[in-house]
Amino acid sequence: MRVVVALGGNALQRRGEAMTADNQRANVRVAAEQLAAVTRLGHNLVMCHGNGPQVGLLGLQNDAYARHVDDKVTPYPLDVLGAQTEGMIGYMVEQELGNVLPFEVPFATILTQTEVDANDPAFKNPTKFVGPVYSKEEAEKLAAEKGWTVKADGQYYRRVVPSPKPKRIFEMRPIKWLIEKGAVVIAAGGGGIPTMYQGDKLVGVEAVIDKDLASALLAREIEADYFVIATDVKTVFVGWGTPEAKAIRQAHPDEMDKLGFAAGSMGPKVEAACEFARLTGKKAVIGALEDIEKIVKGEAGTIISTEKQGIEWY
Repeated sequence: MRVVVALGGNALQRRGEAMTADNQRANVRVAAEQLAAVTRLGHNLVMCHGNGPQVGLLGLQNDAYARHVDDKVTPYPLDVLGAQTEGMIGYMVEQELGNVLPFEVPFATILTQTEVDANDPAFKNPTKFVGPVYSKEEAEKLAAEKGWTVKADGQYYRRVVPSPKPKRIFEMRPIKWLIEKGAVVIAAGGGGIPTMYQGDKLVGVEAVIDKDLASALLAREIEADYFVIATDVKTVFVGWGTPEAKAIRQAHPDEMDKLGFAAGSMGPKVEAACEFARLTGKKAVIGALEDIEKIVKGEAGTIISTEKQGIEWY
């Protein structure tokens, strides 16, 4: 069975932890133990990962450098930061998986460019927060100088960038070649590096692509049998955080659409899982990283499938 596992960036860099290489490696080590179980079960593993905290850190470092050297220094754009995080996280995942799997298992990280549409409505309504926080006055000054869009984020202000839908993954051929050779492939990190055509020229874009939607696209393209979105909760809940919270065991995509989930948390995961299930007729599962082995066996998580109508509760 060909299994795609999408792992959140916060699973690799826990909320509240110092953003150090040692902390990230420790988290990757925990993830590798779980991901290795997929391979040990005899399945082809393709892994995707988030990169929100990592891109945020690089953005802070860029900002600090520009302020220290010269305010006119142009920091690296988001597409370049995305590429940097794909390499960094891929390196750590390869190494830690290699420490728990037999030597003969090959690994490969693919720097993945994801095409977006220049006419995507997201470009007219940036919503994705990136980079450091500023006072209102500082944010408005930077917005005027750099052409940024800034919005309130709690008591501070931050830059917001578009989050367009993924259209195409350019590296699909080498990804498929590697899968066919039995490699564990790490691809579409952070949703992929956002790119678009200007005429006949491919260029990078100041945007952030949703990791779960890009992972669902990748899973469809490689004809995955199972699509897993690993997060920090064991199932999808209705009424999360309330005494009436209920855990979903299995549901048809149409039922999930009726429930409504927060755009900033579970919403994109549910959307991606529903999209995969509808377009392929196969199963998508949302569940906890520590339950990966049980999820792949169909024993844990929230299963989203077109096989049955309605909704089942735990």
